[in-house]
Amino acid sequence: MSAPLIWVAIPLGLAAIFLLFRSERWLAWLGGISAAVLCGLAYWLPVDTAVQMGAVSFRIDSTFTILGRQFSLPASDQTLIVLIYGAAAFWFLGSLAGGGWQRSIVPLGMAIVALLVASLAVRPFLYAALFIQLAVLLSIPLLLQPGRRPGRGTLRFITFQSLATPFILLAGFLLSGVDAGPSDLALIGQAAFVLAMGFAFLLAIFPFYAWVPLVAEESPPYAVGFILTIFPVFSILFALNFMDRYSWLRDSDVLYQALQSAGLIMLVTASIWVAFQRHLGRVMGYATVMETGMALLALSLPDRAVGLLLVFYMIIPRTLAFGVWAMSLSILARNADDLRFSTIQGMARSYPLAAAGVIVAGLAVSGMPLLAFFPIRQALWAQLASQSLVTAAWFGLGILGFWVVSMRSLAVLVMQREDQAPGWEAREDFWQRALLGLGLLGIFLAGIFPQSVQPLLANISIMFDHLGR
Repeated sequence: MSAPLIWVAIPLGLAAIFLLFRSERWLAWLGGISAAVLCGLAYWLPVDTAVQMGAVSFRIDSTFTILGRQFSLPASDQTLIVLIYGAAAFWFLGSLAGGGWQRSIVPLGMAIVALLVASLAVRPFLYAALFIQLAVLLSIPLLLQPGRRPGRGTLRFITFQSLATPFILLAGFLLSGVDAGPSDLALIGQAAFVLAMGFAFLLAIFPFYAWVPLVAEESPPYAVGFILTIFPVFSILFALNFMDRYSWLRDSDVLYQALQSAGLIMLVTASIWVAFQRHLGRVMGYATVMETGMALLALSLPDRAVGLLLVFYMIIPRTLAFGVWAMSLSILARNADDLRFSTIQGMARSYPLAAAGVIVAGLAVSGMPLLAFFPIRQALWAQLASQSLVTAAWFGLGILGFWVVSMRSLAVLVMQREDQAPGWEAREDFWQRALLGLGLLGIFLAGIFPQSVQPLLANISIMFDHLGR
């Protein structure tokens, strides 16, 4: 048995089996439990080490070879696998609070996660772009609503994500020449430009993030939240592999200046645009743009080890906040025509826990004290302030817009409509209340006890041979 078979092949097989199920509740439970078991195996099962269980001894190999290509998941990758399958379990169980279209999120979501883990495992690492592209293609059915044609956001999503693949593969071809002669400055410049374009499309970096709020407005909120949570994590890991492999890239001051500039632009522009939004789905979309900008800012820090650690510390709060946010929007969307302010006015009086999920998740993303993102925002802000007070001021401005829109959303959700009966009546069902309650509790606990995940993430930098060393 090998690690890629356990965390890539088995989930793909489970995804195929889940397609046969029709019950949403069974799918949610089976998908959530399966992902949780895979998470537990990654945490407790050592790789490349003999395991003795009574009279039985076995060993999990880190490498599996097929068609001349290696897939390798060494022990250094197990922490990330724990985080990814733990996040998948959270999202799959969260679909209990959804309905209708969400039956497909478990089988397709399991396949997407398996393909993205394969992108982490494949050698040479450049083939990761192909696995990410396959995952993108599988995500399209999640974004489509029955009986409706694909919207502009979905079409732009598939277009921009597909454009990233040829750019990245071309950059890899050019960089093979750089390996042979790193003094060729002209070739390095061409490769750097092509690589920058590829990751600008892949990570939806300014100005290529216009599709994000569009798809968040047009598509089912829960599917959008899942995709915009999972994909950026693996895209950033793919980018980190490039930085770790090429010394001229990771040692370039221009790269880190570009990362900081791109991160600030994404943060500030998303903050400005979101302050004037009147659609809750678009607000969540801009929040994911801001989160990508935060990751770029963290990677731009002079202390590479701190920046790398902050990026991985963002995974758990991101999963909690956007999971609760997407779940809450899904509940509101099922009981309203759409998520415009004029339509969802006063819905906190009927769905108070869902409304609380929207507000708390929005405030958490903006870095409100005692909530999940606060320790990370505070640490990143302090690091930026130690470099430049101007940069720190722009960072604060970037956060401000999300505070504003959260307060506007709160005002609209609690404001009584003229045709609405007075009083409050909670209409969420048992699973919605239970899952939202646990998610909200998790957001608070992650903010109050951030040190609880430190043992898990303490050695995350060993994934990379050179970064963070």
